[in-house]
Amino acid sequence: MPTHLDNEQSIVAAAQAGDSDAFITLLNQYSRHIYRLGLSITGNHQDAEDVLQESSLKAYRAIAEFQGNSRFYTWLVRIAVNVALGKLRKRALWKESSLDEPREGEEDSYFSLEIESWGDDPEKACLHNELQQILAEVIQKLDPKSRTIFTLRDVEKFTIEETAKLLGLSIPVVKTRLLRSRLKLREELTKYFGKDARNAMPTSRR
Repeated sequence: MPTHLDNEQSIVAAAQAGDSDAFITLLNQYSRHIYRLGLSITGNHQDAEDVLQESSLKAYRAIAEFQGNSRFYTWLVRIAVNVALGKLRKRALWKESSLDEPREGEEDSYFSLEIESWGDDPEKACLHNELQQILAEVIQKLDPKSRTIFTLRDVEKFTIEETAKLLGLSIPVVKTRLLRSRLKLREELTKYFGKDARNAMPTSRR
C-alpha cells in the first residue's frame, strides 16, 4: 500500500471544493498502484488502462461524497476493484470461480501453515526485477477471485478484514482463499527457485 501525501487531507478538501489540480495531485500519487491493481485483477493491460481511466473519472465525479472515514487511497481502491470486477463479470470469469466456505479444520490450519511457510522480508525479495516479473506471471495463474484476494492482501497490504469488506465476502472465505493462493504460488515459484521459493513469498500477517 502506498504512503499517503503529507498534506493529503488538505489536498482532498481542495479537490472537493472543485480544485482540479488538487485532484490530479491525488491521482498522480496513486495512479501507478491503481493500474497495477487493475492489471493483477483483469490480467489484461488494456483492461488495466480502462480500470485506471474509469476509476479516475468515477472518483472525480464522486469526490464530494468522500467523507474521510478511510484513506483516500482505500476509497479509490474500492472504486477500482468494482470497475475491474465489472470487466471480469462481462467476460463471465468471476462467476466461473466458486468461493467455497472453508472445510472443517481448514481455517484452523491457517496460522500454523503461514508461520512456517513464508520468508521474513518480502520487500527485499521484490527488489529483484526478474522476481517481480515471475511473480506477476505466477499470480495470473490463479483464478480471478483468488487473484483479487491475493492482490489486495499481499500486494496492496490491506488487512483480512479490509479485503473482505472491499469484496463483500466473509472473513473465513478470504482467509481460505488466501491460504490456497499462497500455497499455489509457492508451488509455482518452486519451479523457478527450488527450495528458496519460500523466501520469495510475501510474509503472512493479519
